[in-house]
Amino acid sequence: MSVDTTTAGPPSHLSAFREVPRTGVIFVSAEAERRGYRAGDPAWSNLGQGQPETGPLPGAPPRVDAVPVAPDDLEYAPVGGLWELREAVAELYNHLYRRGMRSRYTAENVAISGGGRTSLTRAAAALGHVNLGHFLPDYTAYEELLEVFRLTTPIPILLSRERGYHFAVDDLRREILGRGLSALLLSNPCNPMGRLISGHELAAWVDVARQLDCSLLLDEFYSHYVWKPGAGEPGPTVSAARYVEDVNRDPVVIFDGLTKNWRYPGWRITWTVGPRKVIDAVSSAGSFLDGGGSRPLQRATVALLEPARVEAESAAIRTAFAAKRELLIRRAYELGMGIEREPEGTFYVFAHLRDLPPPLDDGMDFFRTALDHRVICVPGVFFDVNPGGRRSRWLSRFHQYVRLSFGPEMESLRSGLDRLEEMIRQARRRA
Repeated sequence: MSVDTTTAGPPSHLSAFREVPRTGVIFVSAEAERRGYRAGDPAWSNLGQGQPETGPLPGAPPRVDAVPVAPDDLEYAPVGGLWELREAVAELYNHLYRRGMRSRYTAENVAISGGGRTSLTRAAAALGHVNLGHFLPDYTAYEELLEVFRLTTPIPILLSRERGYHFAVDDLRREILGRGLSALLLSNPCNPMGRLISGHELAAWVDVARQLDCSLLLDEFYSHYVWKPGAGEPGPTVSAARYVEDVNRDPVVIFDGLTKNWRYPGWRITWTVGPRKVIDAVSSAGSFLDGGGSRPLQRATVALLEPARVEAESAAIRTAFAAKRELLIRRAYELGMGIEREPEGTFYVFAHLRDLPPPLDDGMDFFRTALDHRVICVPGVFFDVNPGGRRSRWLSRFHQYVRLSFGPEMESLRSGLDRLEEMIRQARRRA
């Protein structure tokens, strides 16, 4: 859900341009900057950030602090990405998820993009006149993405709070058949609530998609931040790639990159993995949307995909972030927040505020008050994905929620939670 940040003023001579609202982390960051926030300021705690801490972690490979630039790196990269990087991505997926399988990914099953939104935008631009399902709540940027490309008809699917936001395979089948879905877009693990589909359940989702010819567009950017894998999941990282039978026929398209799972968000290197036909389409879309990513950073990424290095980084992430997850969950309960589903993946907690004193029982008011205490969070209304404003924005079903991130360093997380505790204590004294 976007928030109108425009104000009335004199007539503009730029009437050809529409106002584009800021959403999600972009909006809250801009509001915090108006209050004096600057990245890295120890006086602030950014519990709204959508990136993990990027410094060294115990047991993790050394961080890259320099990137060589070869003479031909001054040229454009191919729109689909450097061939050697596409091969490295394909081989990593084969190593992690497809050992012993006859159908394996190749470079032709991979396209490289300059960021997560870019890879998703390419895919959206390549879709035809189809019904595209999406879940509520889910990633804030999906709203503008689904609104811009008008060929698709977005179909919202509300996850039930009473069922713990669980969505069974039978529910999936019913939605695809009943709503005529040709594609389904979702983050797995889910941003913001951390719901995870894995193991036998994820295998069944892929099977239903295959049977009903419904493309699964899977945002797997948090797939190495897994805390509770499902039954039948043989590894610590999760991907639908494990359950694909034929890499060129099964309608499974995966998005991932360095942003979260490798902790290099500033590199803006991401990839799309799927059938050759899909990769050709998204690469063609990239030729007019963005023109391709950074050549020297693509070349430097190849070394980061060496399997032993990936496994060491993933193990270090789980150790460091599991401790922060436990701290945030415990403190959220102590502060009087509710968590209807503790995160099984990601580095977020989607907490409800119904039991807090007013005005802190509203997500937007909680956010603005937290800024006074130099803490950033994301109001829950932003995850009520509503492309085109087709549903009423009045009193969103997630207006009493906030997303809190345990992406920052432990010290910043503790400091932010302490300040939220003082904020809530003051509100209770006034109530």
